[in-house]
Amino acid sequence: MEQAIIFVVLGLLFLAGVVADQVGRMTQLPRITMLLLLGVMIGNAGFGLLPSGLTDWFDAISIVALTMVAFLLGGSLTRQNLTLHGRAILAMSISIVVSTLLVISVGLILAGVPVGLAMILGAIATATAPAAMIDVIRQSGANNAFTDTLKGIVAIDDVWGLAVFSVILVLVGQADGWAGVLTGALHDLGGGIVLGIVVGVPAANLTGRLKPGEPLQAEAIGIIFLTAGIALWFEVSFLVAGMTAGAIVANLARHHDRAFHEIENVQWPFMILFFILAGASLELDAFLMLGWSGVLYVILRIGSRLAGGYIGARIGRVPDTEAKWYGPALLPQAGVAVGMALVAGERFPQWAPTIMALTIAATVVFEIIGPPITLAAIRRAGALHPQSEP
Repeated sequence: MEQAIIFVVLGLLFLAGVVADQVGRMTQLPRITMLLLLGVMIGNAGFGLLPSGLTDWFDAISIVALTMVAFLLGGSLTRQNLTLHGRAILAMSISIVVSTLLVISVGLILAGVPVGLAMILGAIATATAPAAMIDVIRQSGANNAFTDTLKGIVAIDDVWGLAVFSVILVLVGQADGWAGVLTGALHDLGGGIVLGIVVGVPAANLTGRLKPGEPLQAEAIGIIFLTAGIALWFEVSFLVAGMTAGAIVANLARHHDRAFHEIENVQWPFMILFFILAGASLELDAFLMLGWSGVLYVILRIGSRLAGGYIGARIGRVPDTEAKWYGPALLPQAGVAVGMALVAGERFPQWAPTIMALTIAATVVFEIIGPPITLAAIRRAGALHPQSEP
């Protein structure tokens, strides 16, 4: 009976994704916001309608969905895109990470938060939500210089964020020394890059041969699952591995016309489950523990994103008319931040309740308000640019 219920619920959730897609087209609202809210309604924070057997799948589904997103983001790092927008991508990704870390850390310290805790929260705030970003970009239908640059920023800013987070943990703890952080960062990030190369090079040369110009669906899914599985096996970043492999395929597979077409075709069903289950896992009770420091954290993160995006855009020589829209477009925050919070909580148990409560509460805020703001920013900036050739 439980299996029957799970299949019925899965069928209803997939159909809900279709409805959300259509409602999004009619209302101009991001479909992921509607899916997240649906998840909140039917999850433990709402009516508790989801069977426990289905919620147990969330970790596996999120890994597959995020690995697909990583491949697509890596695919945006082509020679052509980097030649046209590489300076802007690098300048803004670094500027946003640095400004987020500094503004939140200093702001919380001045407000009386312990220095170590403030620095950790600042590092966690650097994370974005790549799944939300890529879906909003696709839903917007925009394909121009702004979205090309935005995808490039999202592809690498979490890499910078993870590196900064590793350094901050050592600076605050000072237990394992620099050798510990370098070893950890090399294993997580460096291992992900190596795995991406190991998967990406043969994938670029072998896929797309049976069906000229475009990998088969089985090939695309096989590469995604292989990358995610090996990354988990060796405990390296599956996001970095997916991005690296995607970038290699996009740049080396000259015989591909649409290298990631099949990934785009199969991604949406996984994303439907990912966003609904993500909404179902949100603990709205965390709002009760948000407090003044949590409200300050949210305000500081918004301000740091706006400032960092604009400063980076000016350094990257982005036109004035679009420079102000990158910060708002990069507000969403999700699973990567929660993962950082879990690691920080294990390392500093005395601060674990505060770190988890504040991060989860902020994630709820930014996952709900972030995508609509991102979509609005894309549309406002898109009015300034003609569509690029696909």
